[in-house]
Amino acid sequence: MSWAMGESVAEFREAAGDFLRSRPVEHNLLLTIMENVSVRAPGYGGTPLFGWWREQDGQVGGAFVQTPPRPVVAALSAGEATESLARALAGTRISGFNAEPRTAEAFAAAWGRRTGVGAQVVKRTRLYRLGRLVPPSPAPPGGERPARPDDRDLLLAWHEAFYRDVGEPSGDPAPAVDDRIGHGRLSLWEADGVPVSMAGSTRPVAGVVRIAPVYTPDALRGRGYGGAVTAAISRQALERGYEVVLFTDLGNPTSNALYQRLGYRPVHDRVVVAFG
Repeated sequence: MSWAMGESVAEFREAAGDFLRSRPVEHNLLLTIMENVSVRAPGYGGTPLFGWWREQDGQVGGAFVQTPPRPVVAALSAGEATESLARALAGTRISGFNAEPRTAEAFAAAWGRRTGVGAQVVKRTRLYRLGRLVPPSPAPPGGERPARPDDRDLLLAWHEAFYRDVGEPSGDPAPAVDDRIGHGRLSLWEADGVPVSMAGSTRPVAGVVRIAPVYTPDALRGRGYGGAVTAAISRQALERGYEVVLFTDLGNPTSNALYQRLGYRPVHDRVVVAFG
């Protein structure tokens, strides 16, 4: 039993692809990163590192992806694989670790024993899967429309504001905004001819689409716009035959309650720990 690691996304797909696709909802985050790196989607600078854990029978039973400067994103169970991963990554500079809670805590402890570096939990998230879509009723004034190139400046500002709100670095949002507009993966809710909220979606992978980002400016919150545009873009994904998922920050009870009203149901939680 051991970890194999490398920088080739093609090798990672060949080795770990079946394992990840065996649970496409639970593994959507890793699958999406793998897909984005494969197609050289914007926002993935630096040299990625991929890893997969082979069990005693040779089957892959865990995987991780690191796209600097983001934390390692892992799909594995706490146990020998987690301890072994801390050994395998020793000497590698990593900013944090993103996994299900027990795994994240086990890795942080193992990393601390090996490196002497402390860890702290910086985010707790929950993955939801859409069951039966329940649109907001009554719907707020206005309607959904696809984002257009002439919305670009507004969308750049909203993407930057979204990442500030969630406490993540945005980098340069322009390539991601252009990509989402160009592929029809960004919707706006418009009231009285003015955009008031946005929702985007990831590239489909293994039959699953993830809704992200969702943003409404502070002054326009509490009017139902975010729920309406999320329901609209979720319906579009359903109509194309995809399963639909999204992540929420567990520190935001408003968004967690909203998405459950729309028909999203909890799948599992994840924890992000930061080192240093």
